[in-house]
Amino acid sequence: MSETGFDHSLYDRFPTEGPRPEGELEELERIWCKPTGWQLLTAVNNNYIGIYYVGTAFLFFVLAGVLSLGMRVQLAAPMQEFLPVDTYNQFFTMHGTVMMFLFAVPMVEAIGVLLLPQMLAARDLPFPRLSAYAFWAYFVGGLLFFCSLFVGLAPDGGWFMYPPLTSIAYSPGINTDFWLLGIGFIEISAIAGAIEIIVGVLRTRAPGMTLSRMPVFAWAMLVFAVMIVVAFPSVILGTLLLELERAFNWPFFDPTRGGDPLLWQHLFWFFGHPEVYIIFLPAAGLMSMMVATIARTELVGYRLNVLAIIATGFISFGVWAHHMFATGMPRVSTGYFSAASMAVSLPAGIQVFCWIATLASGKIRWSVPALFVVGGLLVFVMGGLTGVMVGMVPFDWQAHDTYFIVAHLHYVLIGGMVLPMFGAFYYWFGMTSARPLSERVGRWVFWLIFAGIHVTFLPMHLTGLMGMPRRVYTYLPDRGLDLLNLVSTVGAFVIAAGVLLFIVDLFRNFRFSAEEEAGNVYGGGTLEWLPTGLYSTRSIPLVNSREPLWHDPGLARRVEEGRYFLPGSATGLRETLITSPINAEPQYLQIMPGPSPWPLAAAVGTALHFLSLTVQAYGFSLFCGVVAIACVLRWLWETDRPLKHEEADVGAGIVLPVAITGPSSHGWWALNTLMVVMGMIAFMAVFGYLYLYGIHPEVWIAPPPLWQTALVTGSAVAAFLLARGSRMMLARSAKGVFPGQGPWLLGAVASAALAAGAWLDWSGWSDVGLEPSATGQGATVFALVAFQGVCAAIAVIMALYLGYRSGRGLVSGPANVTLDIVTRFIGYVAVQGFATALIVRFVPGA
Repeated sequence: MSETGFDHSLYDRFPTEGPRPEGELEELERIWCKPTGWQLLTAVNNNYIGIYYVGTAFLFFVLAGVLSLGMRVQLAAPMQEFLPVDTYNQFFTMHGTVMMFLFAVPMVEAIGVLLLPQMLAARDLPFPRLSAYAFWAYFVGGLLFFCSLFVGLAPDGGWFMYPPLTSIAYSPGINTDFWLLGIGFIEISAIAGAIEIIVGVLRTRAPGMTLSRMPVFAWAMLVFAVMIVVAFPSVILGTLLLELERAFNWPFFDPTRGGDPLLWQHLFWFFGHPEVYIIFLPAAGLMSMMVATIARTELVGYRLNVLAIIATGFISFGVWAHHMFATGMPRVSTGYFSAASMAVSLPAGIQVFCWIATLASGKIRWSVPALFVVGGLLVFVMGGLTGVMVGMVPFDWQAHDTYFIVAHLHYVLIGGMVLPMFGAFYYWFGMTSARPLSERVGRWVFWLIFAGIHVTFLPMHLTGLMGMPRRVYTYLPDRGLDLLNLVSTVGAFVIAAGVLLFIVDLFRNFRFSAEEEAGNVYGGGTLEWLPTGLYSTRSIPLVNSREPLWHDPGLARRVEEGRYFLPGSATGLRETLITSPINAEPQYLQIMPGPSPWPLAAAVGTALHFLSLTVQAYGFSLFCGVVAIACVLRWLWETDRPLKHEEADVGAGIVLPVAITGPSSHGWWALNTLMVVMGMIAFMAVFGYLYLYGIHPEVWIAPPPLWQTALVTGSAVAAFLLARGSRMMLARSAKGVFPGQGPWLLGAVASAALAAGAWLDWSGWSDVGLEPSATGQGATVFALVAFQGVCAAIAVIMALYLGYRSGRGLVSGPANVTLDIVTRFIGYVAVQGFATALIVRFVPGA
């Protein structure tokens, strides 16, 4: 028996030879049936959502590239009039925004959704409908956002949107609002995907796939998703605060009323610099996987590589003010962030040396993926070296806001993400298509893109050092910049030619098929190359190494014969194994939801809600918000249904429980991840409150009296205790005591206490004369109270939903997933309200 109670001797029961029961494969194919026609819009399994996701992200890559070509034509010669200044600013803003928010992060997330279930030998990720919602929200919201360019409403303040240039005084139109609400909404989609990836990597690995046997790409995606959960709340908060300032005149960034425009930079770059590594780490994981196959040997320094990935994710959060050296920060701060900028290069260097050592220790096969891997390595190292240069404060002061920074950024992102992405397309293409991409055409694609990169961006280092500022739509003649800019423009079209050739090859050869695949063209050794269908792997194997197909040549045959876990369906429904997070020991069987139109409907409702806010159609926006919430609740209704089985045989007589609650359940892990997201939003809001106090302490006024503080915190304590009592009441049913409607009623009272606490908090500050539009203190305090009120409103909706389920007899003991999630969320909101109420009253001791 292991420390978690699983008996490993049961593994010996799996037969390696002999006949298998008939009908297992047919049952899997029936349950995971292929969608047709309009059913393609309701598909939720990763095979389809992953393809949709990757295709959409690549579409945005092409669209952003077209915008960059327009910019380069404008800059090909001095005083060009190809694009008017307003149009150029929109092109510039949309190019950066689409590349960073609609291409880079969604693309690596999409590749994760497509590859991870097969790589982990899971049937699917644990929340397939959440993946579908995340994709459709991204697809609908992203296209609507991009289409603002065609009606003259595209944002024009740069992809970084620095105030005060983006305040209502300098940007009175709704162009900026499109960016603020659109990007905030799209980041919510990214966070939904990150929650799916975290739980999927930790809880759906094949039995025996311990953390030390996990593919490097899975490690990279885990760190990537954790970084999204920690970093993206900051930009969501920043966009909300700037929108509140524009819509309601709350002075978060107005220095004349106790705000500060640098607060935006702190919030934005706390997200923005980790964003570079959020993009790089999954691509580095792909590189590590491809390097091993290219060299036909295991990755050198696996543990060092994993530690470097974790260290990069950790250190990157200490580098955000690397972008703010020229803002007049204190020397102590600039020294710290300069040192952190140096430190973050060390783990990246470890990964680079691991790849070089692997290639040197094996025998390279110069395929198209090998070209992209080696080319990406060279370009990334060049970008990294210039990154070390701009990490030095004196040099950064000289090169800041010049084309040297543009060159550095593109070398890092193209070498660290774009070239590995193209290599991954060629390497894993055979997993989804009946025909592989052309090797001959692929070599042309590589050399065009690789040459174009250097022709485009290498001269920009020189133009930057010669004094050409970035973000300008033209320049004066006879400054030595004419020829260099023309060369860069030619190089951009060379890159475009390579991308166009790739698209032609893609259309010629892509034939999506779950039954017939091109297969393992390059001889990889990890589990995604097992025989698969729409159900992912035929049976879920035991894993004993990092490259199981290399170390056990007979594994694929035994998996295809159904000799491991879940050779058929234990319950007649879609299923996957949930394993322990460290040692991957089987814990229970998860019943997975099937195709549904509700994620698509919820995503459309959410997108229209935010779009309507942008154009100030508040009534229609409220209607769309209600529709989106109703659709979400409708899709959730089917996911916590009474089951016919409490236990199931998952193969060879091994019996596991079905759908449990508590700390071992995947729902508990997802909720905790969501609470980290909400906690980070509150934490960054508190940071903004303390930052503005440090800048403008003279505008701070005394807090409400202690008795009001006691009422606000007392309501939070009461809500926490009532939520806990609700779970305890349901647990009594294990002793034969039927709880009736008591559990949900306690939850409803708890959520009402939260709402009452938020109202008392708001009115208490109003009573002492604090106004949100008067000072930075008022803006930050009321923003915190408003956030708490929104959380309380969500808790009320969840409690009412729980009550409806209870009235239908669907809340019974001793455990219920819906009640467990609702009461834990209420408890979290209570803790958050208690903490923030005390902080704004007693810190910094007003």
